[in-house]
Amino acid sequence: MNIIACARQVPTLESTIKPLPSPPFIDASGITYMTNPFDEYAVEEGIRIKERLGGGELTVVTVGPEGADQMLLNALAMGADRAVHVNVTEKNSHRLDSFAIASLLRDAIDEKGKKYDVILCGKEAVDNRQGAVGIELAELLGLPHVAAVTKLEIDSGAKKATARRQIEGAWEIVECQLPAVFTCHKGLNEPRYPPLPGIMKARKKPHKDISDVEMPAAKLSLKKLEHLPRRKTGKKLEGDVIQMTGELLRLLHDEARVI
Repeated sequence: MNIIACARQVPTLESTIKPLPSPPFIDASGITYMTNPFDEYAVEEGIRIKERLGGGELTVVTVGPEGADQMLLNALAMGADRAVHVNVTEKNSHRLDSFAIASLLRDAIDEKGKKYDVILCGKEAVDNRQGAVGIELAELLGLPHVAAVTKLEIDSGAKKATARRQIEGAWEIVECQLPAVFTCHKGLNEPRYPPLPGIMKARKKPHKDISDVEMPAAKLSLKKLEHLPRRKTGKKLEGDVIQMTGELLRLLHDEARVI
């Protein structure tokens, strides 16, 4: 079984984002990166599918600048078999909306007509929270898609998948034929730490770098990036309940203008 896991790197939660007035709109100096947490679920699930079926190949594909190589090495150390890096320069990163990323992933996955059975993506990236790449990738590939999966069973013989996803007040069970795209949610698994033998073998595994790619036409364009305004200091009301209620209503009406 041929499994694809799509992953990307995102700034760590401790990183300080410094907006710039012109492209690429973010000062990358001083930013440290990590694997997008939802994409870690995708990589781990790909490894577990291989383990449950007793074989197969897991390829991790990413779109991003040169620094993404370390993230791919981590995935290879976890247990992935191959890595594909669609190398996009830092100066072009602002031109990558979800559609452009999905298009580049489609081209990398579809290269030379290689067959695949399961494509796994994270539910969303924690830096922009759009949650669109996996859905758009499925559309571009003409495949069925199940979003926010928390349990996934693969029947390789019947070429069928059964996925569980949480909806409002209930669980939804979805069956679909393979190949298909699944976006992975928290609760699907617990990503493993790369074992020492895996770390030592990671650099010897196949790692393909795709450079000089033609940038797809993005559907969205970034015009400006700025920090949110600082929150104003709150006000403490004093007096009895009737006085505080009256003052609160006045503030909401006259100052906040929400009533």
